Amino acid sequence: MTPAGATASPVNRLVLVATLAQCAAMRYTPAGIPALDVLLEHASEQVEAGQPRRVALRLKAVAFGADAERLATQPLGATLWCAGFLTSARRGHGIVFHIQDFKPI
Repeated sequence: MTPAGATASPVNRLVLVATLAQCAAMRYTPAGIPALDVLLEHASEQVEAGQPRRVALRLKAVAFGADAERLATQPLGATLWCAGFLTSARRGHGIVFHIQDFKPI
C-alpha cells in the first residue's frame, strides 16, 4: 500500500548515527571483494505519539569494497553517520544493515 501522493517505487533506505561496537576480521567474497561485518549500537530519545521515548538498539551491519576498507580503519567506539539499506540476514534470521556510505562524526 502506498500513502496518498507517494509514488509506487519501493524505498529501502536507512540513515543512522551509531557507535562502532564490534568489528570482525576483513573477509572476501568469492569474487574477491572485501567485506567487513560490524556491530553498531545506537541510543537516542525519539518522540512517538507526542511523547519522548528512549530507544536503544544493536544492529548487525556489513560494508563491501572500498567502504569496507575505510570502515576497517575506524576505531571501536567511533561515532558514525551511516546510510544504506536493510536486508534479511543469511539463513533468514534477523536483518542486516548494508552500509553504502558513512562518515565519522
